[in-house]
Amino acid sequence: MKAVILVGGKGTRLLPLTCNTPKAIVPILNRPFLEHLLGYLKEHGVTDAILAMCYLPDPIQSCLGDGTQLGVRLTYLVEESPLGTAGAVKNAESYLNGPFLVLNGDTITEIDLTAMVKRHKEVKPKVSIALTPVDNPTLYGVVETDTRGLVQRFVEKPTWDKVTTNMINAGIYILEPEVLAHIPASTPSMFENYLFPRLLEIGEPILSYPSDAYWIDIGTPEKYLKANHDLLLQQVGRGIQAKGKSQFHPTAQIEGPVLIAEGCIIAEGAKLKGPVVLGPHCEIGKDAVVQGAVLWHHSRVGEKAILRNCVVCSHSYVEPGSHVPDNCVLGDSVTVASGNILDKGTQVWPDGYAESNETQP
Repeated sequence: MKAVILVGGKGTRLLPLTCNTPKAIVPILNRPFLEHLLGYLKEHGVTDAILAMCYLPDPIQSCLGDGTQLGVRLTYLVEESPLGTAGAVKNAESYLNGPFLVLNGDTITEIDLTAMVKRHKEVKPKVSIALTPVDNPTLYGVVETDTRGLVQRFVEKPTWDKVTTNMINAGIYILEPEVLAHIPASTPSMFENYLFPRLLEIGEPILSYPSDAYWIDIGTPEKYLKANHDLLLQQVGRGIQAKGKSQFHPTAQIEGPVLIAEGCIIAEGAKLKGPVVLGPHCEIGKDAVVQGAVLWHHSRVGEKAILRNCVVCSHSYVEPGSHVPDNCVLGDSVTVASGNILDKGTQVWPDGYAESNETQP
């Protein structure tokens, strides 16, 4: 079975992380996001994937190549203008000659694809859709089903007084190729508000596959940080994992879970309190404190600076004595001035310079 992965979006909700890096390859535990998704597919026997792209396609292709190193085969389809979720799959129609998977390119999950495919083959609907429970369904599109698990209605971001279920679209589908005939060619269209409602209107059953397995959408900086924390705890436990050669001063204190890439320098008296992810060639200065943070490659933390539960992109510098608190996001090549204390939730765009608690445009 082939998979179509939708990676055409600009990642607007994930800014400023996606100013220079497509959402599909932002690093999760120092590996491009798509490597995790392709590994997940491979675990379930899916090794042939079509990437439906639009925004910044070249970095994705340069990063992943033909997929050989990952043990998969990749086909790239670049849209001239955004076609939406359904339109992007219609664009891949000539590559699809049997039932196929569709996945949103911004979620990490442990939903059992093998079991979902088995159920699809048993019931033989035209479409199966994975569902996952959430605490706040008003932020998503909820999916109402009957006692047989057949979809009855899609409700996009309902208000609390209209919430009838907490089960939402998990962004994983199995489609029979004949449903593509209902999607107009070269025209933007969406699964959620076009194809799926259209199929229900004409009496085509859509089968739900509910699952309470781990699922997270990395589409915002907060969720991106949580995904790193969750996977780090899952893969490293409370331990410390250093990949490649790095320099650790004997007085540095490191409390797991911590992942450290090659070429990092941890100076005298520095403290790392997990969950922490350091990308390649990061420097943590004397007596600095880094707690719950994710740093991309070649970023520096100055002497006695403090970082807590934040994201720092590549080639950025938090100067000595600065504080970067919870939910702050620093884009690429950002400098936080010496002694500056940012407000919680501050976002600094690439090439900005953070002073006096102001966020640069």
